[in-house]
Amino acid sequence: MSSAFWFPSLPVSEVVDAFTGWGYSVSPEQVARPTSDFVLGVYSACVEQLTGITLDTLQEPIEQALATTDNPDVYSQALAHNLLLYHIQRFANAAKILDFSAKDIYFPDPDRTRSIFSAFINFIKFSEQSEAFITRLRNQSTAIIKERQAVLEETAELEQRMTEFKIRRAEDEPKCEALRQENAALMEQVIAYKDHQLGFLQDVESLKQEKAALVAEKEKVTSEMAVVSENINRTRSRIVQSPERIKRNISSMGHTAAEDKRTVAANEAKTRDLQTKIAALLNIEKDVRSCVEQLQVIEKEMRALDAAQKELGDLKDTLDRKKGERAELIMRRERVHKQFSNAQEKLERAQRHAEDKRIASQQTIERLQREYEEMAVERRDNDRQVEELRAEADEIERKMAEHMKTSQAELNELLAEYWKLRHETEVYMETLANKLGMQVRST
Repeated sequence: MSSAFWFPSLPVSEVVDAFTGWGYSVSPEQVARPTSDFVLGVYSACVEQLTGITLDTLQEPIEQALATTDNPDVYSQALAHNLLLYHIQRFANAAKILDFSAKDIYFPDPDRTRSIFSAFINFIKFSEQSEAFITRLRNQSTAIIKERQAVLEETAELEQRMTEFKIRRAEDEPKCEALRQENAALMEQVIAYKDHQLGFLQDVESLKQEKAALVAEKEKVTSEMAVVSENINRTRSRIVQSPERIKRNISSMGHTAAEDKRTVAANEAKTRDLQTKIAALLNIEKDVRSCVEQLQVIEKEMRALDAAQKELGDLKDTLDRKKGERAELIMRRERVHKQFSNAQEKLERAQRHAEDKRIASQQTIERLQREYEEMAVERRDNDRQVEELRAEADEIERKMAEHMKTSQAELNELLAEYWKLRHETEVYMETLANKLGMQVRST
C-alpha cells in the first residue's frame, strides 16, 4: 500500500456488512480469497455507488472512439476495460490510494484488497455523510460547465461568423479594389467630363448669345427689308418709274439680298454646328448620367460595405465582451475550484484531526485495555492467592476444629481421669484417715 494510505483496515465482517447494505451481495470467503472478476465487480459497484458511472454509460464514448479506428472489434474490449480502469483509478486517488493499478484488479492480493475495500467503504460513507455539500458543489460545477459550454458554443458561432465575414471580405476585396480603381477612374473621367462640359456650356452660351444676336440682327434686317419694301412700294406709287434707276435699285437690292442670303447661309451653318455640338453635349450628358448612376451604385455598395464593417465591428465588440465573460467564468471556475480545494483541504484536515483523535482514542483504549488486562491478571492472581489463603484458612480452621475436638476430648478424658483420681484420692484419704483416726475435712 501507499505510504499516504491512512484508512483503517476493516475486518471481513464489516466489509461484508457494508457491501450488503448497499445491495451488493458478497461472502466472507470472497473477501478472504478475492478473484479478478469479483474485485472488478466490487470496484465497479463502488464507482457506480458514488459517481453513477457504469459500462452502459461508457458505451457511447467507447463507440465514438471506436468509430475513428479501422478495426473496432479488436479494440472494443480493451478500450472498455481501460476506461473503466481509468475511472476506478480516479476513485482510488480520491480515496487516497495513490498506487492503484491494473494489478489490483487482475492479480488481487487478499490483504491489499481488503485494505482497498476498507478505503473505498470509508470514502463512500464519508461522501454519504457530506452528501449535501457534495451535491451543492456538483450542481454548481454542472451549472458552470453548462454556462461554459454555452459560451464556447456562442464563441465558436461568433468565430465561425467572423471567419465567414473574413472569407467574404477576402473574396470581395479584389472586387472592392477593382471598384475603387474604377471609381477613381470614373471620378477622374467625371471631373474631366465636367471640365469639358463647362467648356461646352461656355461655348453653348456664347453660341446662344451669337445666335440670339444673329436672330435679332436677322429680325432687324427683316424689319428693315419690310420697311424698305414698304417704302419702295410707297415710293413706286408716288414716283414715276425710271428703268435705269429701277435697275440700279434692283441691282443694289439683289446685292443686298445676296449678302443677306450669304449671311443666312452662314447663320444656318453656325446653327448646324451648334446642333452638332448640342447633340454631342447630349451624348456627354448621357455618359455623365450613366457615370452618376454608376457612382450611386458604388456609393450604395460602399454603404453596404460600411454596414458590413460596422456589423463586423459590432461582432468584434460582442466577441470581446464574450471573451471577457468567458474570462470571468474561467475566474469564477478557478475560484470554485479553489474553494473546492480549500474545502477538500479543510475536509482532509478534519479527517486527519478525526483520525488523530481516533488513533489517540484507540491508543487510550488499547492502554486502558492493557491496564485492564494487567489488572485482570493481577486480580486473577489475587483471587488465586485469596482462594489459596481461604483454602489455607479453611484447612487451618478444619485443623483447629479437629485439634479443638481432639483437645476437648483429651481434656474431657483428663477431667474424667482427674475426677476419677480425685474421687479415688478422697476415698483413699478417708480410708486412711479412718484407719489412722484422723479427722479429714473434704474441700
